[in-house]
Amino acid sequence: MKFSKLTLAIATLLSVGASSGAFAIDLYVDTKTKQIFAEPGKGRQKLGTFEQVDDSKSTPQAATVTPASTAELDSIKQDLELKTNELKAIEEHIVANREDKAKNDEKWFNKINVRGYTQMRYNQSLTGDRVAGDPELRSPGDSGIKDNSNFTFRRVRLVFSGDVTDYVYIYLQPDFASTSGDLNFAQLRDAYADLAFDKPHEYRIRAGQSKVPFGWENLQSSQNRIALDRDDALNSAVPSERDLGLFAYWTPTDVQKLWKSMSKKGLKTSGDYGIVGVGVYNGQGTNKVERNDDMYIVAHTTYPFDLAFMGLRGQILEVGADAISGQFNTTTSSYLLNGVSKSIPTASIDGNSEDRVAVHAILFPQPLGLQAEWNWGKGPTLNTTTNAIERKSLNGGYVQAMYKIDNVFGTNGTIFPYAKWQTYNGAWKGAANSPLVSVEEVEAGIEYQINKALEIVLAYATMNRTNIADTTKSDYLKQASGDMIRTQLQFNY
Repeated sequence: MKFSKLTLAIATLLSVGASSGAFAIDLYVDTKTKQIFAEPGKGRQKLGTFEQVDDSKSTPQAATVTPASTAELDSIKQDLELKTNELKAIEEHIVANREDKAKNDEKWFNKINVRGYTQMRYNQSLTGDRVAGDPELRSPGDSGIKDNSNFTFRRVRLVFSGDVTDYVYIYLQPDFASTSGDLNFAQLRDAYADLAFDKPHEYRIRAGQSKVPFGWENLQSSQNRIALDRDDALNSAVPSERDLGLFAYWTPTDVQKLWKSMSKKGLKTSGDYGIVGVGVYNGQGTNKVERNDDMYIVAHTTYPFDLAFMGLRGQILEVGADAISGQFNTTTSSYLLNGVSKSIPTASIDGNSEDRVAVHAILFPQPLGLQAEWNWGKGPTLNTTTNAIERKSLNGGYVQAMYKIDNVFGTNGTIFPYAKWQTYNGAWKGAANSPLVSVEEVEAGIEYQINKALEIVLAYATMNRTNIADTTKSDYLKQASGDMIRTQLQFNY
């Protein structure tokens, strides 16, 4: 636009005319850029001849111009008008594009985020099931713990999430490392919508398949958890941690901000499942057909306390308690017990009944952290003597210590050394016949977060577990023990 005005001014001068001078110079204008040049060239049109002012004269004399032809001036004026109109059209186009972009940004499909992570593991037994005749060491938390196993995928997740409106949030998560005989097929993990009653989402209802708010570690994403697997004691309450139902959550704005600030610091929270949550769900487990008319009920409480009032500024302690109750119809199957085949167990209505309570306390590592959970209750359990599913007692939990070391090796990396002890005596209802299991395990390791995209875990574990992997094998329900080195490579995207 500046060049256009300058050229119009020159054209006006040309139309006025001037006297001749001692020194003359031809000037040219670029028809595209409107820049002025002192020599001819491609795309340049002559403006006219300019003469130098004679400073020796007493009376100042303006530069004179030998005007171009009338046809040339008319052509320049027309070209300037065209360029002015083009600039105006471009400006209008830019404004329209901005308006269209603003409208598109409001469309729900432009608000969906995509992220995920993959966990690849390698377990190497040091002692245990390599001795002929000994029961095979197995774990429901990791199908890669078994004989004749090398590299395995533990999880391959993609998450699609976002706010459809200010009051509706959606979350969809498939997993591509599920197993059922063959390896690595896709299976639904989460599919739910949060229906909020206010813009800050303090009050909301979660509808769909999602995590059941029982236990703290159960709710923590495996992408964030330090230990390789969840503890058996609380994980046995909700197979795969998820079910289909309705859950209501309340999270005050100040707690939301605190949890978010903790996550930004690299502290591993369990996610926002409210400081109070209640819900009803089918109770048969993830992707399972409901098998009775009864629904489970769950109640969840947790609260993070800033310990500044104790002189521990910045230290956060989160405590809470949970409870579940419902009817679980056990999947039954014939099984081997000491080489003898047993018929399919039966269960009474009372035998299917389950009730549990749990407590948790987490001191987030800044730099030292402690984490503990425990649960007690009764639930459907296989009685091998009566060959029936009966309501039996259960209890167990874990204690974990961890330490956070930032900026290791002169980089932005973080190391979490940790040690975890767990124990459980009770039913594993997610397996056929809801067998009674006994678990004693100690794991110690280091998680190294190289950067946001890459993490490595190296751990040593000593285990003593009941084998419940295959009802047709001779080591079914037998106790197996062993030591192993466990490794995991996790890449986030």
